[in-house]
Amino acid sequence: MVQPTRRSSSRRNDPLQEEERRELMSSLAHTRTLINQAYGGFNSANDADLIESYVFEINALQARYNYLLRRVKELEGAR
Repeated sequence: MVQPTRRSSSRRNDPLQEEERRELMSSLAHTRTLINQAYGGFNSANDADLIESYVFEINALQARYNYLLRRVKELEGAR
């Protein structure tokens, strides 16, 4: 019995999707750097208000990182 030939998925080779994935990966790396910098500032801060601002900054950056990671996983799942 002859198996039907499978065409390669157009999603896999979609240049727009690949570009979006590259941009997301770049944003992930940049956000990871910002998180590390915020932790460094948090660790060296002495003022209570400054410490609190670093806590908010770290939480916001972690939320952004989680969003970007979820988008990458969604794109990879669409392949």
